[in-house]
Amino acid sequence: MTLAKVLISNRGEIAVRVARACRDAGLTSVAVYADPDRDAPHVQAADEAFALGGDTPATSYLDIGKILEAAAKSGADAVHPGYGFLSENADFAQAVLDAGLTWIGPPPQAIRDLGDKVAARKIAQRAGAPLVPGTADPVSGPDEVVAFAREHGLPVAIKAAFGGGGRGLKVARTLEEIPELYESAVREAVGAFGRGECFVERYLDRPRHVETQCLADAHGNVVVVSTRDCSLQRRHQKLVEEAPAPYLTAEQDERLRAASKSILREAGYRGAGTCEFIVGQDGAISFLEVNTRLQVEHPVTEEVAGVDLVREMFRIADGEPLGYDDPVSRGHSIEFRINAEDPGRGFLPAPGTVTTWQVPSGPGVRLDSGVRAGSVIGPAWDSLLAKLIVTGATRKEALQRAARALAEFQAGGLPTALPFHRAVVTDPAFAPELYGDPGPFTVHTRWIETEFRNEIAPWTPDGAEAPGEDQPDRQTVVVEVDGKRVEVTLPAAFAAAATAPSPARGAQPRRQRGRGPAAAASGNVLAAPMQGTVIKVAVTEGQQVAAGDLVLVLEAMKMEQPVNAHKAGTVTSLTAQAGATIASGAAICEITDLRPG
Repeated sequence: MTLAKVLISNRGEIAVRVARACRDAGLTSVAVYADPDRDAPHVQAADEAFALGGDTPATSYLDIGKILEAAAKSGADAVHPGYGFLSENADFAQAVLDAGLTWIGPPPQAIRDLGDKVAARKIAQRAGAPLVPGTADPVSGPDEVVAFAREHGLPVAIKAAFGGGGRGLKVARTLEEIPELYESAVREAVGAFGRGECFVERYLDRPRHVETQCLADAHGNVVVVSTRDCSLQRRHQKLVEEAPAPYLTAEQDERLRAASKSILREAGYRGAGTCEFIVGQDGAISFLEVNTRLQVEHPVTEEVAGVDLVREMFRIADGEPLGYDDPVSRGHSIEFRINAEDPGRGFLPAPGTVTTWQVPSGPGVRLDSGVRAGSVIGPAWDSLLAKLIVTGATRKEALQRAARALAEFQAGGLPTALPFHRAVVTDPAFAPELYGDPGPFTVHTRWIETEFRNEIAPWTPDGAEAPGEDQPDRQTVVVEVDGKRVEVTLPAAFAAAATAPSPARGAQPRRQRGRGPAAAASGNVLAAPMQGTVIKVAVTEGQQVAAGDLVLVLEAMKMEQPVNAHKAGTVTSLTAQAGATIASGAAICEITDLRPG
């Protein structure tokens, strides 16, 4: 069978990416869309588009029946799932095959075996891959997690058995926090993957996250296209990735490649997939999981290997042999995830409207984007807006180009991760090459939370001053001094006069800079730090709490955010209810001072 028409059962930048690969390969592409995505870039990138209806993932991109109906209406002969949503759902893969369509992904049984992280550990054991201690099966509850921690020591990782991408993963560092973290992991797993089973592993502190991008065909051939390092993470989710993984020994590189090929052969794998590992500070390697789909960070592998991974997925699904061994990497590539998050407020997700979108270009710069100016980013969707991929002949050149490209990138209307990327790309821990030192590379998976000196100012709308600041409003204007262009920051009153329009020259656009965040708590009032849905209310009216106690849990853009008491006292005026949507800055409750005696 030869592919002709591919339905893309996804949205955002990955749907645009697959549509472009279809056009390159001479295939017709079909997009599907939820109601809020009616005019989204991925819809316009495809040759045809069909409505799914619905305005949430559950009523659109997670509805198997609707997607198969769209495939039938369009006359598609194949389905590419992208990543996320149903991409690692074996029942969906089987339903696609049962409908007589080609599934552009691994066999359903391989998805089941490797998607179940407990079963994947057993496959890795049979394949001889290195592993840290973990439970043989999903745990029955928090008591079993506590028992494991007592036997093997803290910290421990509570992980969704059918999850991935950092969702449904919680790290417990004390026995006391295990029940709440277990409950949160189960809740996230059910919300993201439809199943809440969790298992437990011994957690290695300060490890690197290293992975292999693999391709396997139907003829028994498995290749590692490249290694990648994905250690820069927040909330156990990746922010920056690069290929090839730097600072590995030849022995480590060989072990990663050999273990990956053995695991995929043991699983009877076919298609694109990624084997993920952690590398301890002592150099020890331990298998984490296999992602049975195309990874978000696949472009860095494409850039250094010269391989179009999406088109290779088409070839493999069509039954063609790979026809090559592990490609030799050329140069170095780094990907920066441009998420709708505020790094100045602990990377809180932030829905909103993209008002400015001016993207970089030039040598070695690639942008995979799912938005444009005017795009509305709702709280029901993932926070990823785009991916900036920068490639150079060496890691140093890639870092230098990245600093330039990130400076050129302008996104407005909502906070993004850009300020963090601009800071980290010149941080000595991540970029030692820029300081004449080839090492050490000291970044690890919790480096952002534990060692990164975050001096990034919280985002405020249009750069306005944060509420409560007593600094005068300031504005940056452009003047010419003896023919030289100079930017000057002035109090707004002076700036307004300086930028008044004249017949020869119009007013310069306003460019303001805020100083700090609006407080999440003021006096007795505890306010929501972000817009989101209340997942859990942990207190009741009249309850006494200590500073730091959990009050409620918010969820937005597929991430949970605990909100804790800012002071000790009595909970009053509690209005939040589970299932309700709450705006950023809205009052959750008041915490009044405890009265003595």
